[in-house]
Amino acid sequence: MAVQEGVAPEAAGTPEAPGGAVHRLKPNAIGLLGVVFMAVATAAPITAMTGNVPFMVSAGNGIGAPASYLVAMVVLAIFAVGFTSMAKHITSTGAFYGFISYGLGRTAGLASGLLATFAYVVFEPALIGIFSTFATGTLKDQTGLDVPWWAFAVLMLAVNATGTWFGVSVAEKLLVVLLATEVTILAAMAVSVALHGGGPHGFTFGPVNPVNAFKGTSAGLGLFFAFWSWVGFESTAMYGEESRDPKKIIPKATMISVLGVGVFYVFVSWMAIIGNGESEAVTAASSSNPLALFFNPTEHYVGHWAVDVMQWLMITGSLACGMAFHNCAARYMYALGREGVLPSLQRTIGRTHPQHGSPHIAGLAQTVVSAVLIAAFWLAGKDPYTGTYVLLAILGTMAILVVQAACSFAVLAYFRKNHPESRHWFKTFTAPLIGGLAMLGVVVLLVSNMGAAAGTESGSLVLKATPWIVAVIAAGGVAYATYLKRRAPQRYALLGRTVLEETKER
Repeated sequence: MAVQEGVAPEAAGTPEAPGGAVHRLKPNAIGLLGVVFMAVATAAPITAMTGNVPFMVSAGNGIGAPASYLVAMVVLAIFAVGFTSMAKHITSTGAFYGFISYGLGRTAGLASGLLATFAYVVFEPALIGIFSTFATGTLKDQTGLDVPWWAFAVLMLAVNATGTWFGVSVAEKLLVVLLATEVTILAAMAVSVALHGGGPHGFTFGPVNPVNAFKGTSAGLGLFFAFWSWVGFESTAMYGEESRDPKKIIPKATMISVLGVGVFYVFVSWMAIIGNGESEAVTAASSSNPLALFFNPTEHYVGHWAVDVMQWLMITGSLACGMAFHNCAARYMYALGREGVLPSLQRTIGRTHPQHGSPHIAGLAQTVVSAVLIAAFWLAGKDPYTGTYVLLAILGTMAILVVQAACSFAVLAYFRKNHPESRHWFKTFTAPLIGGLAMLGVVVLLVSNMGAAAGTESGSLVLKATPWIVAVIAAGGVAYATYLKRRAPQRYALLGRTVLEETKER
Protein backbone atom coordinates (compact mmCIF):
# COMPACT_ATOMS: atom_id res chain seq x y z
CA MET A 1 0.00 0.00 0.00
CA ALA A 2 1.31 3.47 -0.85
CA VAL A 3 1.19 5.86 2.09
CA GLN A 4 2.24 9.43 2.71
CA GLU A 5 4.37 9.26 5.80
CA GLY A 6 4.00 11.77 8.57
CA VAL A 7 0.45 12.94 7.79
CA ALA A 8 -2.98 11.92 8.90
CA PRO A 9 -4.77 9.40 6.67
CA GLU A 10 -7.43 11.89 5.75
CA ALA A 11 -4.75 14.28 4.52
CA ALA A 12 -3.17 11.57 2.44
CA GLY A 13 -6.31 10.32 0.78
CA THR A 14 -8.02 11.53 -2.34
CA PRO A 15 -11.63 11.35 -3.47
CA GLU A 16 -10.62 8.80 -6.09
CA ALA A 17 -8.88 6.58 -3.54
CA PRO A 18 -11.08 6.41 -0.47
CA GLY A 19 -10.02 5.12 2.92
CA GLY A 20 -6.92 7.24 3.33
CA ALA A 21 -4.83 5.55 0.65
CA VAL A 22 -3.26 7.34 -2.24
CA HIS A 23 -3.38 6.04 -5.78
CA ARG A 24 -0.61 3.53 -6.37
CA LEU A 25 0.88 1.81 -9.37
CA LYS A 26 0.12 -1.83 -10.12
CA PRO A 27 2.14 -4.00 -7.69
CA ASN A 28 4.18 -7.09 -8.62
CA ALA A 29 3.98 -6.19 -12.31
CA ILE A 30 7.67 -6.57 -13.09
CA GLY A 31 10.59 -8.75 -11.96
CA LEU A 32 14.37 -8.32 -11.76
CA LEU A 33 15.04 -8.81 -15.47
CA GLY A 34 12.17 -6.50 -16.36
CA VAL A 35 13.59 -3.68 -14.21
CA VAL A 36 17.04 -4.26 -15.70
CA PHE A 37 15.66 -4.13 -19.25
CA MET A 38 13.74 -0.92 -18.52
CA ALA A 39 16.88 0.72 -17.11
CA VAL A 40 19.23 -0.51 -19.84
CA ALA A 41 16.72 0.63 -22.47
CA THR A 42 17.12 4.21 -21.23
CA ALA A 43 20.86 3.88 -21.84
CA ALA A 44 20.03 2.66 -25.40
CA PRO A 45 23.25 0.71 -26.15
CA ILE A 46 23.05 0.97 -29.94
CA THR A 47 22.25 4.68 -29.81
CA ALA A 48 25.04 5.29 -27.28
CA MET A 49 27.53 3.38 -29.39
CA THR A 50 26.67 4.58 -32.91
CA GLY A 51 25.65 8.08 -31.80
CA ASN A 52 28.40 8.88 -29.28
CA VAL A 53 31.52 6.81 -29.96
CA PRO A 54 32.28 8.24 -33.46
CA PHE A 55 32.09 11.77 -32.02
CA MET A 56 34.28 10.78 -29.03
CA VAL A 57 36.89 9.30 -31.37
CA SER A 58 36.90 12.22 -33.81
CA ALA A 59 36.61 15.19 -31.45
CA GLY A 60 37.10 13.83 -27.92
CA ASN A 61 39.81 11.53 -26.58
CA GLY A 62 40.45 9.67 -29.84
CA ILE A 63 41.23 5.98 -29.47
CA GLY A 64 40.83 6.44 -25.69
CA ALA A 65 37.02 6.38 -26.00
CA PRO A 66 36.73 2.84 -24.54
CA ALA A 67 38.92 3.94 -21.64
CA SER A 68 36.45 6.79 -21.03
CA TYR A 69 33.72 4.20 -20.60
CA LEU A 70 35.95 2.30 -18.17
CA VAL A 71 36.48 5.41 -16.04
CA ALA A 72 32.77 6.31 -16.16
CA MET A 73 31.79 2.77 -15.15
CA VAL A 74 33.98 2.91 -12.05
CA VAL A 75 32.63 6.33 -11.02
CA LEU A 76 29.00 5.33 -11.60
CA ALA A 77 29.47 2.05 -9.76
CA ILE A 78 30.74 4.01 -6.75
CA PHE A 79 27.73 6.34 -7.03
CA ALA A 80 25.42 3.32 -7.26
CA VAL A 81 26.76 1.90 -3.98
CA GLY A 82 25.24 4.79 -2.02
CA PHE A 83 22.17 4.97 -4.24
CA THR A 84 21.34 1.29 -3.72
CA SER A 85 21.98 1.54 0.02
CA MET A 86 19.18 4.09 0.23
CA ALA A 87 16.95 2.08 -2.12
CA LYS A 88 16.94 -0.70 0.49
CA HIS A 89 15.20 1.66 2.93
CA ILE A 90 12.93 3.78 0.73
CA THR A 91 10.73 2.58 -2.13
CA SER A 92 8.97 5.28 -4.11
CA THR A 93 8.26 5.86 -7.77
CA GLY A 94 9.68 9.37 -7.24
CA ALA A 95 13.22 7.90 -6.98
CA PHE A 96 15.54 10.93 -6.70
CA TYR A 97 12.62 13.09 -5.52
CA GLY A 98 11.89 10.76 -2.62
CA PHE A 99 15.52 10.00 -1.78
CA ILE A 100 16.59 13.65 -1.66
CA SER A 101 13.47 14.67 0.28
CA TYR A 102 14.39 12.17 3.00
CA GLY A 103 18.10 13.02 2.96
CA LEU A 104 18.32 16.77 2.41
CA GLY A 105 14.80 17.84 3.31
CA ARG A 106 11.56 18.58 1.48
CA THR A 107 12.74 21.87 -0.05
CA ALA A 108 15.78 20.32 -1.73
CA GLY A 109 13.59 17.33 -2.59
CA LEU A 110 11.02 19.39 -4.49
CA ALA A 111 13.73 21.31 -6.37
CA SER A 112 15.40 18.04 -7.34
CA GLY A 113 12.07 16.42 -8.21
CA LEU A 114 11.24 19.23 -10.61
CA LEU A 115 14.70 19.04 -12.17
CA ALA A 116 14.51 15.26 -12.61
CA THR A 117 11.00 15.51 -14.07
CA PHE A 118 12.16 18.22 -16.44
CA ALA A 119 15.15 16.14 -17.54
CA TYR A 120 13.06 13.11 -18.45
CA VAL A 121 10.40 15.27 -20.06
CA VAL A 122 12.93 16.72 -22.53
CA PHE A 123 14.75 13.41 -23.07
CA GLU A 124 11.76 11.91 -24.88
CA PRO A 125 11.53 14.57 -27.63
CA ALA A 126 15.33 14.42 -27.91
CA LEU A 127 15.11 10.70 -28.68
CA ILE A 128 12.21 11.33 -31.04
CA GLY A 129 14.62 13.55 -32.97
CA ILE A 130 17.31 10.91 -33.36
CA PHE A 131 14.71 8.17 -34.02
CA SER A 132 13.26 10.24 -36.86
CA THR A 133 16.75 10.85 -38.26
CA PHE A 134 17.65 7.15 -38.22
CA ALA A 135 14.27 6.20 -39.72
CA THR A 136 14.31 8.68 -42.62
CA GLY A 137 17.96 7.90 -43.43
CA THR A 138 17.57 4.12 -43.36
CA LEU A 139 14.35 4.14 -45.36
CA LYS A 140 15.91 6.35 -48.03
CA ASP A 141 19.14 4.31 -48.20
CA GLN A 142 17.50 0.91 -48.37
CA THR A 143 14.17 1.52 -50.14
CA GLY A 144 14.52 4.92 -51.82
CA LEU A 145 11.45 6.24 -50.00
CA ASP A 146 11.65 9.85 -48.84
CA VAL A 147 9.35 10.16 -45.82
CA PRO A 148 9.30 13.45 -43.83
CA TRP A 149 10.87 13.08 -40.38
CA TRP A 150 7.84 14.49 -38.58
CA ALA A 151 5.79 11.44 -39.71
CA PHE A 152 8.10 9.21 -37.68
CA ALA A 153 7.89 11.64 -34.78
CA VAL A 154 4.10 11.25 -34.71
CA LEU A 155 4.49 7.46 -34.86
CA MET A 156 6.84 7.38 -31.88
CA LEU A 157 4.59 9.67 -29.84
CA ALA A 158 1.68 7.28 -30.44
CA VAL A 159 3.69 4.15 -29.56
CA ASN A 160 5.02 5.67 -26.34
CA ALA A 161 1.61 6.91 -25.21
CA THR A 162 0.04 3.51 -25.85
CA GLY A 163 2.77 1.65 -23.96
CA THR A 164 2.37 3.77 -20.84
CA TRP A 165 -1.44 3.57 -20.89
CA PHE A 166 -1.45 -0.24 -20.70
CA GLY A 167 1.10 -0.47 -17.90
CA VAL A 168 4.75 -1.29 -17.33
CA SER A 169 4.40 -5.00 -18.14
CA VAL A 170 3.38 -4.19 -21.74
CA ALA A 171 6.26 -1.75 -22.17
CA GLU A 172 8.60 -4.33 -20.64
CA LYS A 173 7.70 -7.00 -23.19
CA LEU A 174 8.28 -4.67 -26.13
CA LEU A 175 11.54 -3.33 -24.69
CA VAL A 176 12.87 -6.86 -24.08
CA VAL A 177 12.52 -7.65 -27.79
CA LEU A 178 13.96 -4.35 -29.00
CA LEU A 179 16.86 -4.39 -26.54
CA ALA A 180 17.77 -8.01 -27.20
CA THR A 181 18.04 -7.45 -30.95
CA GLU A 182 20.20 -4.31 -30.74
CA VAL A 183 22.55 -5.90 -28.19
CA THR A 184 22.84 -9.01 -30.38
CA ILE A 185 23.96 -7.16 -33.52
CA LEU A 186 26.54 -5.07 -31.64
CA ALA A 187 27.81 -8.18 -29.88
CA ALA A 188 28.02 -10.02 -33.24
CA MET A 189 30.35 -7.33 -34.59
CA ALA A 190 32.49 -7.21 -31.45
CA VAL A 191 32.80 -10.97 -31.01
CA SER A 192 33.60 -11.43 -34.73
CA VAL A 193 36.45 -8.92 -34.48
CA ALA A 194 37.77 -10.70 -31.39
CA LEU A 195 37.55 -14.14 -33.02
CA HIS A 196 39.44 -12.87 -36.09
CA GLY A 197 42.37 -11.80 -33.96
CA GLY A 198 41.44 -8.19 -33.31
CA GLY A 199 41.44 -6.52 -36.70
CA PRO A 200 44.12 -5.59 -39.29
CA HIS A 201 46.79 -4.85 -36.66
CA GLY A 202 45.77 -7.50 -34.16
CA PHE A 203 44.81 -6.80 -30.56
CA THR A 204 46.01 -3.43 -29.30
CA PHE A 205 45.37 -2.26 -25.77
CA GLY A 206 45.79 1.48 -26.13
CA PRO A 207 41.99 2.00 -26.37
CA VAL A 208 41.43 0.48 -22.90
CA ASN A 209 44.43 2.08 -21.19
CA PRO A 210 42.82 4.40 -18.57
CA VAL A 211 45.56 6.98 -19.18
CA ASN A 212 44.24 7.51 -22.72
CA ALA A 213 40.84 8.57 -21.37
CA PHE A 214 42.53 11.85 -20.44
CA LYS A 215 44.27 12.47 -23.77
CA GLY A 216 43.16 13.51 -27.23
CA THR A 217 41.66 16.60 -28.82
CA SER A 218 39.28 17.19 -25.91
CA ALA A 219 39.44 14.65 -23.10
CA GLY A 220 36.70 16.48 -21.20
CA LEU A 221 34.33 16.11 -24.15
CA GLY A 222 35.07 12.40 -24.46
CA LEU A 223 34.49 11.78 -20.75
CA PHE A 224 31.24 13.75 -20.81
CA PHE A 225 29.89 11.66 -23.69
CA ALA A 226 30.83 8.51 -21.77
CA PHE A 227 28.76 9.60 -18.78
CA TRP A 228 25.97 10.78 -21.10
CA SER A 229 25.77 7.21 -22.47
CA TRP A 230 24.54 5.97 -19.06
CA VAL A 231 21.84 8.57 -18.44
CA GLY A 232 18.75 6.80 -17.14
CA PHE A 233 20.39 3.83 -15.40
CA GLU A 234 19.10 5.14 -12.06
CA SER A 235 15.53 4.74 -13.33
CA THR A 236 15.52 1.32 -11.65
CA ALA A 237 14.28 2.99 -8.45
CA MET A 238 11.21 4.36 -10.26
CA TYR A 239 9.88 0.84 -10.73
CA GLY A 240 10.15 -0.09 -7.06
CA GLU A 241 6.41 0.15 -6.40
CA GLU A 242 5.66 -2.03 -9.43
CA SER A 243 8.34 -4.66 -8.82
CA ARG A 244 8.40 -7.85 -6.81
CA ASP A 245 10.38 -7.56 -3.55
CA PRO A 246 11.78 -4.11 -4.43
CA LYS A 247 14.22 -3.91 -1.51
CA LYS A 248 16.16 -6.77 -3.12
CA ILE A 249 15.36 -6.23 -6.79
CA ILE A 250 16.13 -2.50 -7.14
CA PRO A 251 19.68 -2.58 -5.68
CA LYS A 252 20.54 -5.67 -7.77
CA ALA A 253 19.03 -4.21 -10.94
CA THR A 254 20.93 -0.94 -10.49
CA MET A 255 24.34 -2.58 -10.11
CA ILE A 256 23.63 -5.01 -12.97
CA SER A 257 22.68 -2.05 -15.18
CA VAL A 258 25.80 -0.06 -14.33
CA LEU A 259 28.32 -2.89 -14.58
CA GLY A 260 26.62 -4.83 -17.37
CA VAL A 261 26.22 -1.78 -19.59
CA GLY A 262 29.76 -0.66 -18.73
CA VAL A 263 31.45 -3.92 -19.71
CA PHE A 264 29.39 -4.00 -22.92
CA TYR A 265 30.28 -0.39 -23.84
CA VAL A 266 34.00 -0.95 -23.23
CA PHE A 267 34.11 -4.19 -25.22
CA VAL A 268 32.04 -3.01 -28.20
CA SER A 269 33.79 0.37 -28.58
CA TRP A 270 37.22 -1.32 -28.20
CA MET A 271 36.44 -3.92 -30.87
CA ALA A 272 35.02 -1.26 -33.21
CA ILE A 273 38.26 0.72 -32.99
CA ILE A 274 40.70 -2.18 -33.41
CA GLY A 275 38.40 -3.74 -36.01
CA ASN A 276 39.20 -0.71 -38.18
CA GLY A 277 42.74 -0.26 -36.87
CA GLU A 278 43.53 2.59 -34.47
CA SER A 279 44.56 5.25 -37.02
CA GLU A 280 41.95 4.04 -39.51
CA ALA A 281 39.25 4.31 -36.80
CA VAL A 282 40.03 7.99 -36.26
CA THR A 283 39.86 8.56 -40.04
CA ALA A 284 36.50 6.75 -40.30
CA ALA A 285 34.99 8.61 -37.34
CA SER A 286 36.13 11.94 -38.79
CA SER A 287 34.74 11.24 -42.27
CA SER A 288 31.48 12.45 -43.78
CA ASN A 289 29.94 9.13 -42.65
CA PRO A 290 31.11 8.65 -39.04
CA LEU A 291 28.96 5.53 -38.69
CA ALA A 292 31.60 3.84 -40.83
CA LEU A 293 33.43 3.30 -37.54
CA PHE A 294 30.87 0.56 -36.84
CA PHE A 295 29.72 -0.31 -40.35
CA ASN A 296 33.23 -1.11 -41.65
CA PRO A 297 34.11 -3.87 -39.16
CA THR A 298 30.53 -5.15 -39.22
CA GLU A 299 30.61 -5.56 -43.01
CA HIS A 300 34.12 -7.02 -43.04
CA TYR A 301 33.79 -9.52 -40.20
CA VAL A 302 30.05 -10.30 -40.16
CA GLY A 303 28.67 -9.41 -43.60
CA HIS A 304 26.83 -6.66 -45.46
CA TRP A 305 23.51 -8.05 -44.30
CA ALA A 306 24.50 -7.17 -40.74
CA VAL A 307 25.05 -3.53 -41.70
CA ASP A 308 21.51 -3.38 -43.11
CA VAL A 309 20.18 -4.98 -39.93
CA MET A 310 22.18 -2.60 -37.77
CA GLN A 311 20.61 0.39 -39.51
CA TRP A 312 17.12 -0.90 -38.70
CA LEU A 313 18.12 -1.69 -35.12
CA MET A 314 19.40 1.86 -34.68
CA ILE A 315 15.78 2.86 -35.32
CA THR A 316 14.27 0.36 -32.90
CA GLY A 317 16.97 1.07 -30.31
CA SER A 318 16.19 4.78 -30.24
CA LEU A 319 12.49 3.89 -30.08
CA ALA A 320 13.15 1.70 -27.03
CA CYS A 321 15.15 4.46 -25.39
CA GLY A 322 12.45 7.06 -26.02
CA MET A 323 9.79 4.72 -24.65
CA ALA A 324 11.80 4.14 -21.48
CA PHE A 325 12.25 7.89 -20.99
CA HIS A 326 8.52 8.39 -21.57
CA ASN A 327 7.80 5.92 -18.77
CA CYS A 328 10.28 7.69 -16.47
CA ALA A 329 8.81 11.12 -17.15
CA ALA A 330 5.26 9.86 -16.56
CA ARG A 331 6.26 8.34 -13.21
CA TYR A 332 7.96 11.51 -12.01
CA MET A 333 4.89 13.54 -13.00
CA TYR A 334 2.70 11.01 -11.22
CA ALA A 335 4.86 11.12 -8.07
CA LEU A 336 4.59 14.90 -7.88
CA GLY A 337 0.90 14.81 -8.77
CA ARG A 338 -0.32 12.31 -6.20
CA GLU A 339 1.25 14.34 -3.40
CA GLY A 340 -0.68 17.41 -4.48
CA VAL A 341 2.26 19.72 -5.18
CA LEU A 342 -0.60 21.58 -6.83
CA PRO A 343 -4.06 20.41 -5.61
CA SER A 344 -5.37 20.04 -9.16
CA LEU A 345 -2.56 17.61 -10.00
CA GLN A 346 -3.75 15.11 -7.41
CA ARG A 347 -7.00 14.71 -9.34
CA THR A 348 -5.30 14.47 -12.73
CA ILE A 349 -1.71 13.25 -13.23
CA GLY A 350 -1.69 11.85 -9.68
CA ARG A 351 -4.25 9.18 -10.61
CA THR A 352 -3.67 5.67 -11.92
CA HIS A 353 -5.70 3.65 -14.40
CA PRO A 354 -8.37 1.61 -12.55
CA GLN A 355 -7.61 -1.52 -14.59
CA HIS A 356 -3.97 -1.32 -15.68
CA GLY A 357 -2.58 0.47 -12.60
CA SER A 358 -0.58 2.75 -14.91
CA PRO A 359 0.06 6.51 -14.64
CA HIS A 360 -2.11 6.95 -17.73
CA ILE A 361 -2.97 10.64 -17.35
CA ALA A 362 0.64 11.55 -16.59
CA GLY A 363 1.62 9.56 -19.69
CA LEU A 364 -0.80 11.53 -21.84
CA ALA A 365 0.45 14.80 -20.34
CA GLN A 366 4.02 13.79 -21.25
CA THR A 367 2.91 13.00 -24.80
CA VAL A 368 1.37 16.46 -25.15
CA VAL A 369 4.49 18.19 -23.81
CA SER A 370 6.74 16.17 -26.14
CA ALA A 371 4.51 16.98 -29.11
CA VAL A 372 4.63 20.70 -28.28
CA LEU A 373 8.44 20.67 -28.01
CA ILE A 374 8.83 18.73 -31.26
CA ALA A 375 6.47 21.16 -33.02
CA ALA A 376 8.37 24.17 -31.62
CA PHE A 377 11.72 22.87 -32.88
CA TRP A 378 10.16 21.99 -36.24
CA LEU A 379 8.70 25.49 -36.61
CA ALA A 380 12.07 26.95 -35.66
CA GLY A 381 13.61 25.01 -38.56
CA LYS A 382 15.81 22.83 -36.36
CA ASP A 383 17.22 19.61 -37.75
CA PRO A 384 15.81 16.61 -35.81
CA TYR A 385 19.33 15.40 -34.99
CA THR A 386 21.72 18.35 -34.79
CA GLY A 387 19.03 20.63 -33.39
CA THR A 388 16.36 18.72 -31.50
CA TYR A 389 18.33 15.69 -30.25
CA VAL A 390 21.59 17.41 -29.38
CA LEU A 391 20.18 20.52 -27.71
CA LEU A 392 17.52 18.74 -25.65
CA ALA A 393 19.90 15.93 -24.66
CA ILE A 394 22.45 18.43 -23.33
CA LEU A 395 19.73 20.33 -21.48
CA GLY A 396 18.31 17.20 -19.86
CA THR A 397 21.73 15.75 -19.06
CA MET A 398 22.81 18.87 -17.17
CA ALA A 399 19.62 18.74 -15.08
CA ILE A 400 19.92 15.04 -14.24
CA LEU A 401 23.64 15.29 -13.36
CA VAL A 402 22.88 18.02 -10.82
CA VAL A 403 20.18 15.80 -9.31
CA GLN A 404 22.54 12.80 -9.18
CA ALA A 405 25.09 14.87 -7.28
CA ALA A 406 22.40 16.01 -4.83
CA CYS A 407 21.28 12.40 -4.39
CA SER A 408 24.79 11.34 -3.34
CA PHE A 409 24.90 14.01 -0.66
CA ALA A 410 21.37 13.04 0.40
CA VAL A 411 22.64 9.50 1.08
CA LEU A 412 25.33 10.94 3.35
CA ALA A 413 22.79 13.01 5.29
CA TYR A 414 20.16 10.26 5.46
CA PHE A 415 22.40 7.65 7.04
CA ARG A 416 23.91 10.20 9.40
CA LYS A 417 20.41 10.90 10.78
CA ASN A 418 18.72 7.52 10.29
CA HIS A 419 19.42 3.79 10.54
CA PRO A 420 22.70 3.81 12.50
CA GLU A 421 22.64 0.01 12.25
CA SER A 422 23.06 0.32 8.47
CA ARG A 423 25.85 2.91 8.45
CA HIS A 424 29.05 1.76 6.74
CA TRP A 425 32.31 3.61 6.22
CA PHE A 426 32.28 2.88 2.47
CA LYS A 427 28.68 2.21 1.41
CA THR A 428 27.05 5.16 3.18
CA PHE A 429 29.95 7.62 3.50
CA THR A 430 32.98 7.24 1.22
CA ALA A 431 31.11 5.98 -1.86
CA PRO A 432 28.37 8.66 -1.88
CA LEU A 433 30.96 11.37 -1.10
CA ILE A 434 33.18 10.33 -4.02
CA GLY A 435 30.11 9.84 -6.23
CA GLY A 436 28.72 13.28 -5.45
CA LEU A 437 32.01 15.07 -6.07
CA ALA A 438 32.53 13.10 -9.29
CA MET A 439 29.05 14.05 -10.53
CA LEU A 440 29.79 17.72 -9.86
CA GLY A 441 33.00 17.23 -11.85
CA VAL A 442 30.99 15.86 -14.78
CA VAL A 443 28.71 18.92 -14.60
CA VAL A 444 31.84 21.08 -14.92
CA LEU A 445 32.94 18.98 -17.90
CA LEU A 446 29.56 19.53 -19.53
CA VAL A 447 29.52 23.29 -18.95
CA SER A 448 33.08 23.70 -20.24
CA ASN A 449 32.44 21.56 -23.34
CA MET A 450 28.85 22.51 -24.21
CA GLY A 451 29.79 24.38 -27.35
CA ALA A 452 31.84 21.51 -28.75
CA ALA A 453 29.19 18.94 -27.79
CA ALA A 454 26.51 20.95 -29.61
CA GLY A 455 28.49 21.03 -32.86
CA THR A 456 26.66 23.12 -35.46
CA GLU A 457 24.27 24.37 -32.75
CA SER A 458 27.06 25.86 -30.64
CA GLY A 459 25.60 29.35 -31.11
CA SER A 460 22.01 28.34 -30.34
CA LEU A 461 20.05 30.39 -27.83
CA VAL A 462 18.75 27.15 -26.31
CA LEU A 463 22.32 26.03 -25.64
CA LYS A 464 23.34 29.37 -24.16
CA ALA A 465 20.25 29.37 -21.95
CA THR A 466 20.76 25.77 -20.75
CA PRO A 467 22.56 26.50 -17.44
CA TRP A 468 20.08 29.29 -16.70
CA ILE A 469 17.06 27.11 -17.42
CA VAL A 470 18.37 24.47 -14.99
CA ALA A 471 19.09 27.13 -12.36
CA VAL A 472 15.64 28.73 -12.74
CA ILE A 473 13.83 25.38 -12.34
CA ALA A 474 15.85 24.54 -9.21
CA ALA A 475 15.30 28.03 -7.76
CA GLY A 476 11.59 27.79 -8.57
CA GLY A 477 11.36 24.51 -6.67
CA VAL A 478 13.08 26.03 -3.64
CA ALA A 479 10.85 29.11 -3.75
CA TYR A 480 7.63 27.11 -4.07
CA ALA A 481 8.61 24.72 -1.29
CA THR A 482 9.37 27.72 0.94
CA TYR A 483 5.96 29.16 0.10
CA LEU A 484 4.23 25.87 0.98
CA LYS A 485 6.15 25.62 4.23
CA ARG A 486 4.82 29.02 5.31
CA ARG A 487 1.35 29.08 3.78
CA ALA A 488 0.34 25.41 3.38
CA PRO A 489 2.32 23.34 5.92
CA GLN A 490 0.07 20.28 5.46
CA ARG A 491 0.88 20.13 1.76
CA TYR A 492 4.55 20.83 2.48
CA ALA A 493 4.58 17.86 4.86
CA LEU A 494 3.64 15.54 1.99
CA LEU A 495 6.58 16.44 -0.25
CA GLY A 496 8.59 13.35 -1.10
CA ARG A 497 6.89 11.33 1.61
CA THR A 498 4.77 8.89 -0.40
CA VAL A 499 6.43 5.51 0.04
CA LEU A 500 5.46 1.90 -0.32
CA GLU A 501 4.46 1.01 3.24
CA GLU A 502 5.33 -2.67 3.20
CA THR A 503 8.87 -1.93 2.02
CA LYS A 504 9.64 1.07 4.24
CA GLU A 505 12.05 0.37 7.07
CA ARG A 506 11.14 2.49 10.07
